[in-house]
Amino acid sequence: MIGGHGGNVYELARRLGCAPAEILDLSSNVNPLGPPAGLRAYLVQQIEAVNALPEVDSREITQGYARHLGIAADHLIAGHGTTQFIYSLPAALHVKKALIVGPTYSDYADACRLQGVAFEFFLCRESDGFTPDLDRLATVAAGADTVFICNPNNPTGALVPGDALKALCLRRPQVRFIVDESYLPFVVDGEGQSLVRSGIENLMVLLSISKIYRIPGLRVGFLVAAPAIIEVFAAGMWPWSVNSLGQAAVRFLCEAGPDLAAFVAATRAYLDKERRQFERRLALVPGLRVFPSPTSFFLVRLPEGLGAPRAWTALADERILIRDCSNFQGLSDRFIRISPKTPEANRRVAERLAELADDTRRAAAAFRPLSR
Repeated sequence: MIGGHGGNVYELARRLGCAPAEILDLSSNVNPLGPPAGLRAYLVQQIEAVNALPEVDSREITQGYARHLGIAADHLIAGHGTTQFIYSLPAALHVKKALIVGPTYSDYADACRLQGVAFEFFLCRESDGFTPDLDRLATVAAGADTVFICNPNNPTGALVPGDALKALCLRRPQVRFIVDESYLPFVVDGEGQSLVRSGIENLMVLLSISKIYRIPGLRVGFLVAAPAIIEVFAAGMWPWSVNSLGQAAVRFLCEAGPDLAAFVAATRAYLDKERRQFERRLALVPGLRVFPSPTSFFLVRLPEGLGAPRAWTALADERILIRDCSNFQGLSDRFIRISPKTPEANRRVAERLAELADDTRRAAAAFRPLSR
């Protein structure tokens, strides 16, 4: 299960004999600007809450976050990150056959595997920019009872418009669609693309506050679904699934008002600027392709001869961590994922990748047989 995940900053720090904070971690898809202003200080003020049990069913934050989203509270449930819901889904919904739109996040397959649920991948084509062919998907989905879609996709960054996903769900009403919107808050007009308020009965939406608000250590996520499905999850929910500080963080976010919207807008603007800078630098590298992405990361196909494991190792030795995408179903060993951080870190990684590509070209030229 853990082996399916990407860059482990703690493992690399142990290998290099340094502190995790000394590593430039461009493998983690969290907000490069950090948490919203005031959140850390608020959590420090709430620290004594850990001396008592949190609310057992997270009812207060569920009601508050439902108001924040503009939906009825009986359409929402809070949990120990979206991971809790992903791993609970196969058993809770009695899934018999799952279809996973890939390449994508490994936990969907791991959850099915752990529960003994049959699954197969619907792999998107590189020639299509890894955007799914929805007509073909609708045809294949008819043979499954549950479909997992990460939108925008991790690791490709491909975004399917919300209206197109709604049409897909309505086209196959007998199939349950699980749409993971963990990275949608980074997208300009992400609110307009979200399916949270769609009201479609065979649709479930996963929401994360870990990435956009950079609090992954607190482990808080939400599931949006029809009330009947929420009742199923509530009946099997772990007590105290969300810890005291996690609940405090949600209360802060619900009360932040316009400041929170400004923070999200600033994040989107920063990422757009840094992605463009990255793309301009990497566009100069022959044979390297950057896949367009509207979110907090982008996928890169390395030039022929330069494998992802080699690029990962070369950067890791310099205390820089990227995501080697070799273990994603549907990607070769030439793909890496990068999450922009500070301008200096981004420039350094782009320059180092260009150097590695240049070294690869020179080595290939040195061993090329002379023509007669």
